[in-house]
Amino acid sequence: MRLLESTAPWFSPDRRMIYYLFLLGFFAIFSTTISKNPVLPLFSQAIGANDVIIGLVAAVSPLAGILFSFPVGVLSDQIGRKRLLITSGVVFLSAPLLYLLITDPLWLIPVRFFHGTATAILGPVISAVIAERFPKTKGAMLGQYSSATLIGRTIAPLAGGVIISSFVMYPGLIPYHMVYVAAALAAVPVLLMTLMYPERHEATPTLVPVSRFRLSFVTFFSHAGLRATALVDMATYFSFGAFETFLPLFLASESISPFLTGIVFAVQVLIIAATKPFFGKLADRFDKRVQIAAGLILLGSSVALIPLTTGFFTVLIVSSVFGLGISVATVATSAYVADIAQKEQIGASMGALSATLDIGHSAGPLVTGIIITSVGYTIGFFTSFLLAVAVTAIFAISTRNQK
Repeated sequence: MRLLESTAPWFSPDRRMIYYLFLLGFFAIFSTTISKNPVLPLFSQAIGANDVIIGLVAAVSPLAGILFSFPVGVLSDQIGRKRLLITSGVVFLSAPLLYLLITDPLWLIPVRFFHGTATAILGPVISAVIAERFPKTKGAMLGQYSSATLIGRTIAPLAGGVIISSFVMYPGLIPYHMVYVAAALAAVPVLLMTLMYPERHEATPTLVPVSRFRLSFVTFFSHAGLRATALVDMATYFSFGAFETFLPLFLASESISPFLTGIVFAVQVLIIAATKPFFGKLADRFDKRVQIAAGLILLGSSVALIPLTTGFFTVLIVSSVFGLGISVATVATSAYVADIAQKEQIGASMGALSATLDIGHSAGPLVTGIIITSVGYTIGFFTSFLLAVAVTAIFAISTRNQK
């Protein structure tokens, strides 16, 4: 009897929901990541894409997040989470199969956009589910969920590389097609799990009037705390986009091998995955505003230090600090939004946060690239630091009277 009592918590509904969310996030992000890294540019080139088309293909996936994350969040508040989760599951499974039909590189643009809607739907809906189901420990749960997705994001490129290498002797596009078959197989459990999602409050499917979207938009962006927190995520992923795009080029100019560059990024991802649960628990116990501001300054400062680094180990340390800054800030922003948003607006708020994040992620490489081309790496990377300082000041002023 005591044994049953001691093990019962592991089979509680909350515990089962935790495992469900972690597995769903792992398989979903593994599937979408293996579809693009490293196979997408190689596949694009193999079917005749030039550099311009490859750039467009890379840009349209974040564009889906910018356009759809907020409307998806509003819809999830109105028609329930399950219907949207099932929709994302269908996209996760069907999109990889479309790559098998492509012979013209221009068709990659609509397919990538369609594939991008899967994560645009999944991200804000899962964040809203966690905020609702675990109100007292949402920071910790968001951190652990993020770590589960990061594990999938880390393993996927390795698996993709192994698959391409294993089929390299086969003719034509077979090596790349096998990667997309693997992506579709990984999406099967995603669709099955979304079909099994236990909706707490069954919502009646109704047409959502345009005024509802407008009201949710105005409610979010007229709230100083929510608006400032969205700016934090924008600045964070502006820096992240600049970092992941131009650090490899900077390291190449410093004669650091691609192999060592890969180690730098792998260590950074592992640090983020390992520390997010800890910082999530910290966010539940202490003032999230302090954690958000500290994380943003930490990551902004580390980006500014990149042009001053010399040697592999120095770069590794700076990259690791940047990863810590990402972990500290991002796990607290979603939890803080859930704290201060209206209960019936949680989905919309998570969607707005996700859309703003994607804007920063897309703008970072573009703006930084223009500055680096004009005046060099030092000013280019320093731009992320200036943005981090400015947004931190805005955030501190906007939230000074909010708990």
